[in-house]
Amino acid sequence: MSERHGKTTAGPRHRRRRTALTVGIPLALTAAVTTTYGTGLGVFGEGAQQTASAATNAGSATSATTAAAPAWAADTADGFASVDSLGQNGTYGGRDGRTVTVKTLADLEKYATAEEPYVIVVAAAITMNPVGKEIKVKSDKTIVGQGTSGQIVGGGFFLGTGVHNVIIRNLTIRDSYQGVWNDKDHDFDAVQMDGAHHVWIDHNDLRHMADGLIDVRKDSTNVTVSWNKFSDNNKTFGIGWTENLVTDITVHHNWFRETEQRNPSTDNAAHAHLYNNYLQDDPGTTIKSSYGNYSRGSTRMVLENSYFQGMNNPVTKDATAAIVQRGNTFSGTSGRNESGGTAFDPKSFYGYTPDRTADVPALLTAGTGPRTTIGTANGTAGAANTKAATGAAAAPLTVAKDGSGRFTTVQAAVDAVPTNNPSRVVISVKPGTYRETVKVPANKPHVTVQGAGASRKDTVIVFNNAAGTAKPGGGTYGTSGSATVAVEADDFQARNLTISNDFDEARNQSLSGHQAVALRTAADQVLLDGIIVDGDQDTLLLDTAAKDRLGRVYVSNSYVSGNVDFVFGRATAVIDQSVITLKKRWDGTSAGYITAPSTTADRKGILINRSVVNGDVSAGSFFLGRNWHAGGDATLRPQTTVRNSTLSAAVKSTPWSDMGGFSWKNDRFAEYRNTGPGSGAASGDRPQLTDSQATGQEVADWLGTWNPTA
Repeated sequence: MSERHGKTTAGPRHRRRRTALTVGIPLALTAAVTTTYGTGLGVFGEGAQQTASAATNAGSATSATTAAAPAWAADTADGFASVDSLGQNGTYGGRDGRTVTVKTLADLEKYATAEEPYVIVVAAAITMNPVGKEIKVKSDKTIVGQGTSGQIVGGGFFLGTGVHNVIIRNLTIRDSYQGVWNDKDHDFDAVQMDGAHHVWIDHNDLRHMADGLIDVRKDSTNVTVSWNKFSDNNKTFGIGWTENLVTDITVHHNWFRETEQRNPSTDNAAHAHLYNNYLQDDPGTTIKSSYGNYSRGSTRMVLENSYFQGMNNPVTKDATAAIVQRGNTFSGTSGRNESGGTAFDPKSFYGYTPDRTADVPALLTAGTGPRTTIGTANGTAGAANTKAATGAAAAPLTVAKDGSGRFTTVQAAVDAVPTNNPSRVVISVKPGTYRETVKVPANKPHVTVQGAGASRKDTVIVFNNAAGTAKPGGGTYGTSGSATVAVEADDFQARNLTISNDFDEARNQSLSGHQAVALRTAADQVLLDGIIVDGDQDTLLLDTAAKDRLGRVYVSNSYVSGNVDFVFGRATAVIDQSVITLKKRWDGTSAGYITAPSTTADRKGILINRSVVNGDVSAGSFFLGRNWHAGGDATLRPQTTVRNSTLSAAVKSTPWSDMGGFSWKNDRFAEYRNTGPGSGAASGDRPQLTDSQATGQEVADWLGTWNPTA
C-alpha cells in the first residue's frame, strides 16, 4: 500500500465530505467512561470463493488464453436481473465472449460498443473526453474493474433501448461534477439506461457526478443493483420516469452516505424490492439528506431489513403508491416514515435470504465497493451477493482447563492445526485462566482463537515474561520475545477473550528490561475483535513479518490498557470503536505515551478512530504518542492519526513527543475532530487535519483491499 508523503489534499469540491468513515462494528461503547469490559461482539462483511486464470498480451488489449476462466467471470446476477423474461435467461454479461483488458478510452469504447460479447477488464483510470461522455454499451457485455484499479473519471455508460445482458461491476465511476449542486444543464450520469433490460450493477463506487449516479429510465427492467457505494451526490438514484408499470428492480446491500435525494426515488415501478441497504447521513456535514427511499406514482415497493441512520424523511410515499415495510431500523432519523398499501412477494420471483438488520452497517461498510478479488486473473471471486462460501466447516478445536475439551492448553490446539492449512480453523477456548505463552507460527494461517464464555473477561490467556526475563536456555527474552501471545500467521483472528501480561514491575526493579508484551502480531490481515489486551509497558506490539512486508491489523470493539508506548510497532494498524485505558506506573505516578509507531515511509502507521481514551491517571500526564525510529533508522516516517475520538483530561495539551533524538514534527502525527477535555485546537504543537486531508486518512485508506471478515 503506497502513501503520499506530506499532507494529503483533495481536488476542488462543491461542499465538504462526511467527516468520518463508518467501517467496523456498530456497537455503542457502553463502558467508554469506565474500565469495565463489555461483552459485545461485532460482525463483518464478506468472504470469497477461489479460482485462478491467466492472460497474455495482445496489442493494447489483453485476451484470455487459458481454459480456466476466473470465477468472477462466471458470476451471474441475483434479484430481478436473474429472472427469465423478454427472451433473456438471467444476466451473465459477456462471459461467452473473449476477455480483454483495456487501459485507454479508445479501447474501452471499441469493445463496449462492439456487437459481439466481451468481458472487458478496466485496468487503469480512464478519463472521459469530453467530460460527461457516456459510452453507448451494446448487449452481452461485462465491464469490470481489475481489482481496485479500474476507474472511469468524468463520465460513464449509457444503455439504450433493447440493450440487454450487461454487467457493470467493480468500478469506481466519479467526478463529472460541474460545480452546480442542483445541476439542470449537465446530464452526466455514472450509469444511465433508457429501455434496457437485464442489467446487473454490482460492487461499484459511484460518486460526485453532475447528475445521477444511476438512472433507470424509460421502462428499463430486470435490473439488480447490489453492493455499491453511493456518496457525495445530489440526485443519486432515479428509477422509472414513465407512466407504464413495467420496471422490475432489486436494490440490495448498497451503502448510501452523504447523498441528498433519490436514495432511490422509484416512480411507477411494477415491482421494487429494496433490502439490506444502509442509508447514512452524518451530522456536521454540509450535505443534508432531503429524503431516503421514495415510492412514487403507482410503485409497489417492498422495503425490508434496511438501516437508516440520521436520515431526514427516511421513507416516503405518494398517496397512490405502496410500501410494505418489515424489519427496518431507524436511528436518529426525523420526518416522514411511511408505509401502506399492498405490494408483492419477492420470493414468488426469486429466492433470497436477507441479512440481519443489526449487521447491515458493518456488513456494508466493509463489503461494498470494488473488491481486489474481482477482475483479476488470479483473484478470488464472490457469489452475486459476495457472502462467504458456505459448505461444511471444520469442527472447532476445543480447549478447556478441566479436561472437557480436546485440549487443555491453547498452544496444544495451535500445534494441532495442520501445517499450511488452506481454510479457517477455529480454536474455541472455554472460560478459565490459561497461564501459558502461545505462538501461532507463520505456516498456520487462517486461525481464529475465540473465547467461549459470555464475556471477554471469562477466557484469559496470561503470562509474565518481560524483556529482561531470563530464558531457560540462556539469554533474555527481549521485548518481542516477552509476548504472552505471538501471532506470525496471516489472516489470524482473536475474539471474545483477554490477553494479558501481568509482569510485576514493582517486585522486579532489579531486572533490566521491563517491557512486557501481552500480544505481538507480525502478520498481515489480523482481526482483533471484542478482546481485552492488558499490560503496562509495551502492551500491544503491532509489527510486520519484515520491514518490506505489509502487516495490517484491525482492532475493533476492544480494550487496550497500558502506560508506556503500549501500542507500538511498524504495522498498518487501526484501533476502531475501542477503549484505550491509561494506567499509572508501578510506583503510582502518572506519565506515559499511548503510541510509538515505527512506520516505514511507504506505509500507513497507527490510526485511532471513533474511540475513547480514559483511565484513572492525572490530568495532562500522557502523550498521544512519540516517534520511534527503531534502531536509529532515519528513513522511517512514524505515523499516528487520532480522529473522531473522545480524549480524557489525561491527554497533554501538547500531545506528541520526540524520541531517540528525532523530532516528531518531521514525521506524521495529527488529529481530526476529537472531543472531550483532552482535545484541543490546532497549533504548531497540535496539528489538525483539514476536512480534505481527513478524506485520505480514513479506515479504508489504512486497510486498502482488505475487508476484515469475522
